[in-house]
Amino acid sequence: MQNEGSPIKDHFGRSLKDLRISVIDKCNFRCTYCMPKEIFGKDHVFLSESELLSFDEIVRLAKTFAKLGVEKIRITGGEPLMRRNLDELIAQLTVIPGIKDIALTTNAVFLPKTAAKLKAAGLKRVNISLDAIEDEVFKQINGKGVVARPVLKGIEAAQEAGLEVKINMVAKKGMNESQVLPMARYFKGTNVILRYIEFMDVGNHNGWDLNNVITKKQIIDMIDKEMPLEPAEENYYGEVASRYRYKDGGGEIGVISSVSDSFCGTCTRIRLSADGKLYTCLFASSGFDIREKIRGELTDEQLEEEVTSLWGNRKDRYSEERSEQKNNNRKKIEMSYIGG
Repeated sequence: MQNEGSPIKDHFGRSLKDLRISVIDKCNFRCTYCMPKEIFGKDHVFLSESELLSFDEIVRLAKTFAKLGVEKIRITGGEPLMRRNLDELIAQLTVIPGIKDIALTTNAVFLPKTAAKLKAAGLKRVNISLDAIEDEVFKQINGKGVVARPVLKGIEAAQEAGLEVKINMVAKKGMNESQVLPMARYFKGTNVILRYIEFMDVGNHNGWDLNNVITKKQIIDMIDKEMPLEPAEENYYGEVASRYRYKDGGGEIGVISSVSDSFCGTCTRIRLSADGKLYTCLFASSGFDIREKIRGELTDEQLEEEVTSLWGNRKDRYSEERSEQKNNNRKKIEMSYIGG
């Protein structure tokens, strides 16, 4: 039996520290790199309510992971704010012994109505997806013709509620390279940290091509010419974003570079899909069905043993294998199904 709070290790000695929980596979956007409307159209069949993990099931699993060393939880989707009464889940997760940080990834459209309740429930931070500040570009990306203002209003609502805000921008050639500098200009000097994400080959329908990737070096060089930057130290072990400070004191940016600069060696994350499958890698081909186990009346001790075994046998290092030209064409789980 694992000592409570003692982190378990995988095949490469990586600890389990972070749990990403997808609560729904639906989204109100149809972003071209995630849920393109050609694939996720009006006839697409999403998970039924009975297929989704209940809040009680999610909390039980979270308690198990906390016993095994997980300290941080991120709620994702789809768009997680489409799951009803999400603040009730947040409130239950917040009081789990060992959990130090709970965050939420969202496109922010529903935050004006929900931010205050989420903060009161114990949420600390929101990671908001915004891939362009100029309306015409953003409308093309989100596939729904939505302009940037609803997202900006969501950011304002989050800040007014006292939530820490980070912005995630997926950067892709042919889609929004024109927005790298405007986004930096817009958020520089605010309390919002902007993080650029290299276009990743998650899922099977986003038309990923290495030639469409804007690399970390290209992003930093572009910004540095106008707004000089300097590297900043990481906040904690396993942080996915490389941090850079503006030399004039105007805050910082980050770049998540899983394509040009793999960070598999420090990955401490496991992901739980909305229908109860566990994935030990964002680029996994298949998951471990934990819903079947918990609905099959597994005891807490047996559940802990299942998770310990799953993580202990983990050998994932997809981004490193990609750079080594291995397994590049395998089928992968969709981003909208598993979250970020």
